[in-house]
Amino acid sequence: MSTRHEYDVDVVWTGNHGTGTSAYRAYGREHEVASGVAPTIPGTADPAFRGDPARWNPEQLQVAALSQCHMLWYLNLAAAAGVVVTAYEDHAHGVMAQDETGAGQFESVILRPQVMITEASDPAIALQIHSTVPERCFIARSVNFPVYHQPVITVDAGGFDPGRS
Repeated sequence: MSTRHEYDVDVVWTGNHGTGTSAYRAYGREHEVASGVAPTIPGTADPAFRGDPARWNPEQLQVAALSQCHMLWYLNLAAAAGVVVTAYEDHAHGVMAQDETGAGQFESVILRPQVMITEASDPAIALQIHSTVPERCFIARSVNFPVYHQPVITVDAGGFDPGRS
């Protein structure tokens, strides 16, 4: 039995500066991404394509989606394996190549999760879990470029007590 999930997202262009797309430089790349009651994400093009660096661009969102998916599966698998994660952060990096026609595609993404675990957790298992995430992560399974992982596992010597919040 398979389960289908559907996602509806609204993208609204807000970059008409009065003359629409009358010329390449005449319009803004600003837009908003929304979905139901979730906060609106201010979007734009990559700054290399006249986008606003203060707004999210689709390429950043692609890298963010891969990082989020990896993290969420990692936390799930860690909990199932008895690895107690006390902190997690990722400094992901994506590389996109553009050819002479202007078309492009991602070449790769590198996820660099830094994971802190309790002293009672096994660092080897914590590290190994990262290698099992790609077969589960919906986003990683959907892209046609490599997603590399460079995890760092640190043991929390602060004596984290899971019974304390």
